[in-house]
Amino acid sequence: MAKATMNISPAFDNFIFDWDYEKYLIIGSYGSGKSHAIVQKIIIKAYEEKRKICVFRDVYDTHKESTFDLIKQVLDDMGLLAGNGVRKHATKVCFKNSPLEFKFPNGSRIIFKGMDSTEKLKSLNGVSIVWIEECSEVSYDAYLEILGRIRTPNKSMHFILSCNPVGKFNWVYQQFFETLKEDGTTKIILNDELLYERKVLVKNGVYYHHSTCDDNPFLPKGYIDRLDDLRTYDKALWVVARLGRFGTSGMRVLPQFEVMNKKMVMHNISEIPQRFHKIGFDFGFETSYNAVVRVAIDDKNKWLYIYKEYYKNKMTDDKTAKDLLEWDDSIQEDEIKADNAEPKTIRYFKQQGFNIRPCRKKCDKKSEGSRIANTKKCKRFRRIICSSDCKNTIRELKELTYKKNHDGSIDYGHFNIDAHTFSAIWYALDDYNVADLKERKNNSIKGE
Repeated sequence: MAKATMNISPAFDNFIFDWDYEKYLIIGSYGSGKSHAIVQKIIIKAYEEKRKICVFRDVYDTHKESTFDLIKQVLDDMGLLAGNGVRKHATKVCFKNSPLEFKFPNGSRIIFKGMDSTEKLKSLNGVSIVWIEECSEVSYDAYLEILGRIRTPNKSMHFILSCNPVGKFNWVYQQFFETLKEDGTTKIILNDELLYERKVLVKNGVYYHHSTCDDNPFLPKGYIDRLDDLRTYDKALWVVARLGRFGTSGMRVLPQFEVMNKKMVMHNISEIPQRFHKIGFDFGFETSYNAVVRVAIDDKNKWLYIYKEYYKNKMTDDKTAKDLLEWDDSIQEDEIKADNAEPKTIRYFKQQGFNIRPCRKKCDKKSEGSRIANTKKCKRFRRIICSSDCKNTIRELKELTYKKNHDGSIDYGHFNIDAHTFSAIWYALDDYNVADLKERKNNSIKGE
């Protein structure tokens, strides 16, 4: 490497020079310096060995003012950036603006790709190091596509994933910390609290690194103060932005959702008339789940109780029918409302003796208008009380947030996850109308 200067944060000293592992997961708060450290890491490697490095983001156009500009800045700070328009230099790194690219004196290259088109993955020959910035914004399918395409003979493969730790329903958390099994139970891969405590550890061949803005000695104190201020008006964002911990970042769909001890829930619903007990069934198989939910409506107080759930996937209809009878031996006695997009499945369950009917068209989860209308209906309940026994309903609904568009605006027709239990609740409430209580703050779809 040419003569260069480099200021390295002590928190990243080990990471920057470690190349013993194939996968590196780098998570942390805003301003922790993780992206800066990754850039330093790949620059050093690119000078040491001839490497082709590919930087990914969800959308290609976002590279210009993020990863590309950051690499330029770090190279410039190190005294390693050639001047604008220089195409070849004996010791310094040259760059192009179209397409975005860096070229090193030894032949190493850094190229940039977006996941907005899988066609852009076809020119990955020779890539041996991948950096996926804001990996939580990239789909899991895209991540698998990248893993499958990177194969360069006689070179060690390295995948660096970085992001702020947003919701736990993101594939990053489920891939590296806690995975959901086919039967609806979870398997702990790594307790995230342990990572927050130790900061750096290796598990199953993956190098984990956690950092906060306190680990960045080059950060102005005023910036940290602004992050601390978040706690007073957006504690959920503060957990992610200041502490660098997995949490909820966004507008909650059901702020009135709460968890209550199972025994107390069953006591409270015992006096609710049978006509206000409902069952909803959302069908799923491969990546989605069969979700059956029993609810009870306190019509006077406008409280919704969720007291029993069934949640499994990769189950054929015949196995599911048998499984449901074991789950609830009285389920055939009560009316079930189900997804109207699956008439053949509904017909099969009818043939097996289930009192099952399709929901009305206005409850169709595939229609954005229906999703908004049914979400609005649920938001009108004063309280939504879930039994502590309904683990998957709690997992999906407690932290359910609206999806954000690329410009940061709220998309009220979509959520951060595909909440199967929520769809089942919509079907269960198909023939029930919640009074439009206009005096309530969270009556509108925006919760205003």
